[in-house]
Amino acid sequence: MTEAIYPQVRIVSARFLRPDTVEQLLNRLVRIGGILRMSLTGQNLPATVPYGPARGKPNPHPDRKVIRVGDQEVQLEVQVGAVILELEDESYIPAIEEAVDEVFASKDFSCAVQKGRFMKTTPTVSDYAKYGPDADREVLGLVDPRKKGGPVIIQGNK
Repeated sequence: MTEAIYPQVRIVSARFLRPDTVEQLLNRLVRIGGILRMSLTGQNLPATVPYGPARGKPNPHPDRKVIRVGDQEVQLEVQVGAVILELEDESYIPAIEEAVDEVFASKDFSCAVQKGRFMKTTPTVSDYAKYGPDADREVLGLVDPRKKGGPVIIQGNK
């Protein structure tokens, strides 16, 4: 990874977001541009029930949906509570704050945009175990060691 330190912001809502709100927010963010990496965090929504008497049966959770972000369809695997973004530079932050205000203007709960360091910038043990010593530096700190597949990559406008 380069020696540059990219600014990061976290969009945190007071409640878990519904799939339609996540879709609307992500589409607004993709149009702004300047996003290098993005992570959706929240409660896991497994495809099958992981434990209990219904173990292995389909999990009919209403928030596990396919959403459309830009030109791609993405399976929501978490109930989104926060969106973490790594940006090219700080000039995009006001536009992101404006987009968040626009999306959450009609909602009856609050949402905040926080600046700081929220993603790891060096390889973790989980990154090494999942991807090995020659891991792609773009996915550092974004790996869930229990997940079978890789990260979802959404192509930008560039």
